[in-house]
Amino acid sequence: MKSVPQVMQKLVSKFQPEAAAGLDTVFQIHIEDERPYSIEVRNQTCEVIQQEHPDPDVTLIMDSETFVDIIYGDLGGTTAFLTGRLRAEGDVMLAPRLGKLFRR
Repeated sequence: MKSVPQVMQKLVSKFQPEAAAGLDTVFQIHIEDERPYSIEVRNQTCEVIQQEHPDPDVTLIMDSETFVDIIYGDLGGTTAFLTGRLRAEGDVMLAPRLGKLFRR
């Protein structure tokens, strides 16, 4: 299984700027058994930072296995949410946009 740091390191290279048109937001990724990460999307760019953001727009809470499964397409975000493996706080309407920002 891929680790969260390995996946996070590759996210920037998988970023699709055209999918981020008009998006100016911070996704906080709170992984219960890892360090937190924030993904800042501004001006069709993406930055992944290994830290808690002081004012994220949306926070996604899950364990590392769920995160890796979602990123690799083995688990849909909606399914993870409906089965309780993923929780969201803040502007939850932003959560589905995250998956569309990165190539699989």
